[in-house]
Parts: sequence; C-alpha cells; structure tokens
Amino acid sequence: MSIAVYPGSFDPITLGHLNVIRRSAAVFDKLYVCVMVNSGKDPMFNREERVELIKRTVARFPNVVVETSNELVVKYMQGRGAKVIIKGLRAVSDFDREFQIALVNRKLDQGIETFFMPSSEKYTYLSSTVVKEMAKYGADLRAFVPKEIIEDVQKKAEKWR
Repeated sequence: MSIAVYPGSFDPITLGHLNVIRRSAAVFDKLYVCVMVNSGKDPMFNREERVELIKRTVARFPNVVVETSNELVVKYMQGRGAKVIIKGLRAVSDFDREFQIALVNRKLDQGIETFFMPSSEKYTYLSSTVVKEMAKYGADLRAFVPKEIIEDVQKKAEKWR
C-alpha cells in the first residue's frame, strides 16, 4: 500500500490545497492530510477547526484521512507507515525553502521521499494569507476556498476586522 502525507498549516484550506489533495489522492492508496504546527504563523483558525474544515472539504475522497500533529513530520509518518511527503509548489521561491526542508527530513529518515507537486496554473497566486486578507475585506471567496467552508471563513474574518 502506498501511503503519503501532505503536511501544512492549511489556515484555511484553499482551492490550491484541494487541487494538490485531489491529484495526490489519485496517485496514492492512502493520503494523510496533516495539520501541523507552524510557530512562525498567527493562525486564524485553531488546529481542531482546521481539521474540521478540511474533513468537510475532502469528504468525497475515501482514501484521504485528516489529522493533526505537533511532532516532526518524519515521526508522524513513521507512525503511519508513510514513505512520501507531498509538497505543493506555486513558484520557484517555494522550492527553495521546501527543498531545504526535504533534505532535513531525508537526513532524519533515509526512507522518506519528498514529492514536489507543481500547482495548477490557475492557483499559482493563491495562498492562505491571500485568502485571509480577502476575507478580512469581505471579498467574494468562491475563487479562493472550497464552497464547503466559505461561510466559516467569512464568519471568522468578521471577528478579525
């Protein structure tokens, strides 16, 4: 069984994230989407809320499991028998940072491979930061986030204004 992990902060999940999930779920027998801790970010949603939003969004994919973890991604993967990390790339600037992280993960566990998945061209501009900014100003979010969570993002953004 091929098992992969797509780690990230997903604050909130975007249509770009969903595109990577859909494509990865078609390649691997099982895909774990794992909400991780990123100490460099100030999240709009707490981890449990993000897990719930993602679960609603990916319910149509029977081989996708959504979880959260505060351990190193390599440790998390070892506990699930996963050998592949999925990383979505929007631009060359994403590659620089992700490549460095991939080398560190490989140093921690030689059996871990990182698969870089280029973003679909229609989502290269899209990030959770952009979504939060647009939501803060009451923009139409249909081009940014899955329809299942638009209302949640709008309500949360109202509190941030």
